[in-house]
Amino acid sequence: MGRKGNRLPVTKHPYFGRYVKVTKLKITAIWHVLSSRLLYKLVILFTSIIILVVTSLTVISYQMIRKESVKHSIESTANNLLLVNRNLQDYMDGIAQYSLPQLQYDDLIHAIMNEKQEYASRMYLENYLRRLYFGRSDLDGISLYIVQEQKYYSVSRESYNIASRSGYDQDIANQPWYNTVLHRTDNQYFQSLALTPADNSHLAQSDSFMAYHRVLRSIASRQPQAILTFYVNPSARDTILQDTSIDAGEHLIFTDANHIPFYVDDPLFYQSMLASGLIKQLQYQTSDPLTWTIDQQRYMVMYNTSTSNQWTLMKPILYSQIYEVANTTRNLSYLIGTGFLLISFALVTVLANEITRPLGHLSKQMNRFSSGEFEIEATVKGQDEIAHLTKHFNDMVRNTNELINERYRMKLVEQNAILKALEAELNPHFLYNALQAISTKALRSGRLDIADMVDNLAQTLRYCIGGKDIVMASEELKHIERYLSLQKARFGSRLQMTVHWDDSLLQLPIPKLSIQSLVENSIKHAVEQVSEPVMITITAHLTDQDVLITVRDNGPGISPDRLEQVLASFKQTFIEREGSHIGLQNLHTRLQILYGEQAGLLIASDKTGTELSMHIPQGGK
Repeated sequence: MGRKGNRLPVTKHPYFGRYVKVTKLKITAIWHVLSSRLLYKLVILFTSIIILVVTSLTVISYQMIRKESVKHSIESTANNLLLVNRNLQDYMDGIAQYSLPQLQYDDLIHAIMNEKQEYASRMYLENYLRRLYFGRSDLDGISLYIVQEQKYYSVSRESYNIASRSGYDQDIANQPWYNTVLHRTDNQYFQSLALTPADNSHLAQSDSFMAYHRVLRSIASRQPQAILTFYVNPSARDTILQDTSIDAGEHLIFTDANHIPFYVDDPLFYQSMLASGLIKQLQYQTSDPLTWTIDQQRYMVMYNTSTSNQWTLMKPILYSQIYEVANTTRNLSYLIGTGFLLISFALVTVLANEITRPLGHLSKQMNRFSSGEFEIEATVKGQDEIAHLTKHFNDMVRNTNELINERYRMKLVEQNAILKALEAELNPHFLYNALQAISTKALRSGRLDIADMVDNLAQTLRYCIGGKDIVMASEELKHIERYLSLQKARFGSRLQMTVHWDDSLLQLPIPKLSIQSLVENSIKHAVEQVSEPVMITITAHLTDQDVLITVRDNGPGISPDRLEQVLASFKQTFIEREGSHIGLQNLHTRLQILYGEQAGLLIASDKTGTELSMHIPQGGK
């Protein structure tokens, strides 16, 4: 590799791609083991069919039960919400009706308008409020606020006693509900106290869930004279809501037309629905349920709006709660299916073994035949296809015996021809002796340089034609020194070399002449192409997954088109290979043959030089 900070781009697969390839190879190996015997194949086939059938039936039944569960939940919840919402509507209408004076409206207005001057009018108002209070058991308190006087009369329970009070309160006119109720055409306003306390808390109890305000106007002038307010406790409301149960994973919300909650079982859950815009979305929907997701939990939101479009009762239900029966049924089906699968697996194994036993015997005889026992014959039993196959095998054995005798005679003739060809080859020792003689004569003549070149050439020749194909890295480096000393005799100072080799890698087994092939490429495409000195750098170091051996030169580099052709040639077959880069092709193929597809030769080049890298997996064989 080049120096740090000046790395060249290399074309190689990412490690993730290598991991995927290794995983595929492992899966392929496991499959080869499972498919190595017919027994395994039959067991896998029938087991797969059983698994497919059981899984399909379970999935189909699960989906059907889920669908029915949703349908049943929608129908039952919708009917329940309809009945409960009607009861709540009737309850609210009853409170509104109770606030209207029936036959005493004129007397009540007269008392309101004259209470400042007449003591009898004040007593009439107090008695009227007491009768209203005792007329219903769900009232925490009643107040009558006289608009012109800014005076109030109230009746409420205090420490087990019913107390009547009166006084002046200018702050009531500043309350938000006050202007709201005065400007309403129906002269009434339901104020929710479910999440916020009452503005005039000295009149309402702490557990009041609603305040109902009724404007009392003069019949003649239609001017507001007083505001009658009921503070309602949740007893009657809770009795009505008991008709709709709230199980785990369910919530219940009761709101008015402005989506103000009058009852929420979980205020934080309601705030989440409000923040998501789901509450306001209901006014644009039909009666069909909505699906809402929060915190990775899916809810089916059922709701019912009263006929007057004033009150809405909502019930969000977790889908997981709806699917609980379906999930239980599915798990039970899987449990039963697993037991059925184990029983079926045992039966299939026994039956498949009975079928494959004759084939196993025939396979054993075939293995003996392939190992050289040409006199064996298999026993024929029955009349089925396996017996027919065994008969043909015995015929093949007899025919093979006849062919072997003929082949043996032909092999003897072939071996004699090979021996004659070997005898005609040049004995390498003749070359060594001849080079030794030349070296001795050069030493006697005082030509030490020629003697060194001849010695290097002799050792190079001995190394190249040696029988070993794998050598230690230290041997290859010594060979490179001798080889470059011969090349320097040709190029002189134009050829320079430096080696950065990790000492722990000196005993690394590598293909013989592998580094020489890379150095030859640098000499051919760098040193021979320019007149300036060329530095060839040889490095070797460990990476996370392999050993990287790099030969780099600072020559003119390889053009992108030429580099693409060279890399494409690595994928060609031996028959297709040709051209000047066949040495690199062969080296790439040798690396993959010796170490597997993870190994190989990589090339990177630009105007600053060329870099050739051998990747050898750590621990590769």
